[in-house]
Amino acid sequence: MYNHTMTEFILFGLTQDPEQQKVIFGVFLILYLMTLMGNFLIVVTIKMSQTLGSPMYFFLFYLSFADACFSTTTAPRLIVDALLQKKIISYNECMTQVFSVHFFGCMEIFVLILMAFDRYVAICKPLRYTTIMSQHICGVLVILAWVGSCIHSSAQIFLALKLPFCGPNVIDHYFCDLQPLLKLACMDTYVINLLVVSNSGAICTVSFIVLLISYIVILYSLRNHSAEGRRKALSTCTSHIIVVILFFGPCIFIYTRPPTTFPIDKMVSLFYTIGTPVLNPLIYTLRNAEVKNAMKKLWGNKV
Repeated sequence: MYNHTMTEFILFGLTQDPEQQKVIFGVFLILYLMTLMGNFLIVVTIKMSQTLGSPMYFFLFYLSFADACFSTTTAPRLIVDALLQKKIISYNECMTQVFSVHFFGCMEIFVLILMAFDRYVAICKPLRYTTIMSQHICGVLVILAWVGSCIHSSAQIFLALKLPFCGPNVIDHYFCDLQPLLKLACMDTYVINLLVVSNSGAICTVSFIVLLISYIVILYSLRNHSAEGRRKALSTCTSHIIVVILFFGPCIFIYTRPPTTFPIDKMVSLFYTIGTPVLNPLIYTLRNAEVKNAMKKLWGNKV
């Protein structure tokens, strides 16, 4: 049995001002519904469409699925809490949230890496593309991403369960995460924070560097392609790069530093827990003619 005496926490949320809370309720409800709708549209379109059978869309399917789940781990709670004066979260619920946020967040990171790998093979090794990115290999890669995410989030929850709580129980955040929980633990959290940084921080930073290098290599090798091929590849890669920067910037800011929390943390967290999942479907569909045409075909006939 772990030595926590806390049965519940109180989430401070984004603000205590009742007027601002009404605005938060409205704005984030709309954003969350847009996230679900946009990602659901992509998931269904890719599943039903005959034209979107390539590995890129196989991975986009999982990115959209992870996005919808990732947003669901924090947004509903934030929306409902905006209507409540006292935002109580039980210890078990809090731990579940730590696990699920890290599970789907990590899944998103791994899928973004798979998408970059797919573009790298398509652009730099076009003749071997169909052998390297076979259906079997893509399936195995996605399973590895699920397993990797599970290992990462299990490590996080293992650290969280070890924390003893005996004093104040107000979490200065709108969801449970290790950083704000470390502030409440009645023990020296220096070592645990090092582990958080070496786990989450390393995953964010290393993945970001890997992704940047892969896109630099891709862009560099484009100079040998025809103008039309270059334009198409650039369009796809640009949308990928935008998503990568929007997601990893905030992640690195939150998870790669000593155990201090800044007031701006909540705004930064909003960006990648709620901002990115709502933007991803827009970025991938508006910049991608194939997805747009498949949607028109599929949903045009239905409507």
